[in-house]
Amino acid sequence: MTEFSFINAFSGGVMIGFAVILMFLGNGRITGISGIVGGLVKQEKGQVSWRVIFVLSLIIGGAIYPFLWGRELPVQLDSPWFVYVIAGLLVGFGTRTGSGCTSGHGICGLARFSTRSLVATVTFIVTAALTHTLVNVITG
Repeated sequence: MTEFSFINAFSGGVMIGFAVILMFLGNGRITGISGIVGGLVKQEKGQVSWRVIFVLSLIIGGAIYPFLWGRELPVQLDSPWFVYVIAGLLVGFGTRTGSGCTSGHGICGLARFSTRSLVATVTFIVTAALTHTLVNVITG
């Protein structure tokens, strides 16, 4: 999973693209994960069931991966659990502040030629690169 494969990257991108198209055509919604999960927290009438199905599908997809491909997902947690909780809360704060997440802005927003999504996506990428560099400098 650590080696780049054009075929895997391309087919994954195509699958994500089709999933976004299906969501938009079937439900008239943008496939932004933070917005979908946020709608479970702040519930609107008639908007809960499809959100629950979507989130459960994400979880089930990861759970059945080993059975479909005959190998485990290579996950290695190198930090204590509370670090991941804090990181998750920071991501949640960032998605609220930025009016969306990488999937909403980077995939759906850019496909709609949204200037706001372009600025958000560039900000995500630059922040990730700076954070990665900073962590590498601190940890040696």
